[in-house]
Amino acid sequence: MPSLSQVYKDQPLTLPNPIMDLTRMEKVPDSHAWPPLEDYLDDVPSKDGIIPVISLSEPKLAVMNQVSRACKTWGMFQVVNHGIPMRLFAELESLGHQLFGLPMEQKLKALRAPDSISGYGVARISPFFDKMMWNEGFTVVGSPLEHARRLMPDNYDRFCAVIEEYETEMKHFAERLMELILSSLGLRKDDVEWAKNGFEHTNGVLQMNSYPMCPQPTTAMGLAAHTDSSVMTLLYQTSIAGLQVMKDGHWITVPPIPGAMVINLGDLLHILSNACFTAPLHRALVSQTHHRLSFAYFWGPPADTNVFPHPRLLSLNNPPLYQSITWHDYLKLKAKLFNKALPSLLLPGTA
Repeated sequence: MPSLSQVYKDQPLTLPNPIMDLTRMEKVPDSHAWPPLEDYLDDVPSKDGIIPVISLSEPKLAVMNQVSRACKTWGMFQVVNHGIPMRLFAELESLGHQLFGLPMEQKLKALRAPDSISGYGVARISPFFDKMMWNEGFTVVGSPLEHARRLMPDNYDRFCAVIEEYETEMKHFAERLMELILSSLGLRKDDVEWAKNGFEHTNGVLQMNSYPMCPQPTTAMGLAAHTDSSVMTLLYQTSIAGLQVMKDGHWITVPPIPGAMVINLGDLLHILSNACFTAPLHRALVSQTHHRLSFAYFWGPPADTNVFPHPRLLSLNNPPLYQSITWHDYLKLKAKLFNKALPSLLLPGTA
């Protein structure tokens, strides 16, 4: 049975050598200098207003209707009153500052190997761009113990405990959200093969992102525009703005809300819904005055399970648009085609 980790063994990432310590830069080096951003943190209103904020404390039917509208029009929404302990967010943020505040030589002890998914390093989408992005990251699949021992030999037990608790909370939260999303499509868990057994074999990847202060933020890019390859991404962003989503041809800033989770739909859900729901382009910008952190949990089905437009959503007037594909194979396709991967799966006559 293929795993997500196998994809990265098959598609190794060539890392820059050496990885620059961005915290020490007095100006943006040419390797990281992007064309000037004329729309830097430019909040252009869309015809549908601001990104939806959904409270899970409201009646279920009202929540389902809000989720349906948000998935169709934005592909992204924020969730409040979700029940995840605020204490856990604070502990995670504290660990993030501790981890990314380590000296570069210490962080490099947990350097992600080119053919590995876990560890410290640059964004995996980096090879698709001529310029480097103003970020660093730490990826966790399963237990972080091996890398945590190298990073924090005196405090790795607390690091592992917080990360593992957060991963557990995110998995349960993703399952709750998926039930809501399926319901908003008129589907039940039993209608989706990989959801029948309580999402028992679903996969999750935790990505801790660091965007250091940047001396020239309008000529740097935190994370370039992309869609996610997952079913959905659950993102906790700290109090510093930087995340933006494309809407109506404009970049719209996703305002940080204390304790809120940003839910971003991925390509696989776009396929499953037969393009009823959208996987939006999004990016991250950087700040001259603040170090920004975010924590993304990419969630999806078993790696070898086929994802395809659900038959109950199809009709003569709504034929299937996409080929069937596994998450494992889609990640391999995305590693080759990047944002052209999803269009490449369109069935003949549907482009």
